[in-house]
Amino acid sequence: MGEDMNIFRNIQPEFTDERGAIIKILEPSIAMRSILIITSKTGAIRSNHYHKNEEHYCYLVSGKMEWMEKPVEGGKVESAVLGAGDMIHTPPRSIHAVRFLEDSVLLVLSSMPRSYVGYEEDTVRIKLIE
Repeated sequence: MGEDMNIFRNIQPEFTDERGAIIKILEPSIAMRSILIITSKTGAIRSNHYHKNEEHYCYLVSGKMEWMEKPVEGGKVESAVLGAGDMIHTPPRSIHAVRFLEDSVLLVLSSMPRSYVGYEEDTVRIKLIE
């Protein structure tokens, strides 16, 4: 599964030398309004919702997760396992949920500010994973 999801696999460094590496994970075509680091324990389930307007990119810094998504307008649930160095784009009106298969660190770059009121007004909760 996961063939229709917008997944970027195993993003590699753009530049490496004796000091280390530079990894460009994104040149966004949308304005980013918030950047989050989310830590999750093995077995944790997050999301189980969709956003009316927000879209985001989720870059897995470390760990492993199973990502599930489905369009609000119908269609089948797709899933994919992502590992460290993978990123997924979630457009508006895409129901999504994640189960963390290992302790993980997730970087989320979002098109909307993460103020609680605005976030909750844009978020519709739907259980994709129990």
